[in-house]
Amino acid sequence: MKQKKLPQRMCVGCQEIKNKKEMVRIVRTPTGEVVIDLTGKKSGRGAYICHNEICFSKAYKEKRLEKALKQPIGGELYEQLRLGVIQDDKSKVTESARIGTKSR
Repeated sequence: MKQKKLPQRMCVGCQEIKNKKEMVRIVRTPTGEVVIDLTGKKSGRGAYICHNEICFSKAYKEKRLEKALKQPIGGELYEQLRLGVIQDDKSKVTESARIGTKSR
């Protein structure tokens, strides 16, 4: 039986291709609002970034998010996005740690 292909996306920070589920999607909605898409299904132009601060800071310094979303992003919005990505990273770590400690 053939294995199902996993969707792959490129991180705008480190430029590495990873599984879509391992990354955070940031979306520019049709109304022009930039938000973190936790479902991966919001309509609009999206960019993917790894769950770590290093990738996010690299994307910020080189304005890769702005280029990917084709919209200027202010410093305050960057800070909100950074907190969302980092908090999501910490919740993933604690969640995976919890899963690893379950008895089978």
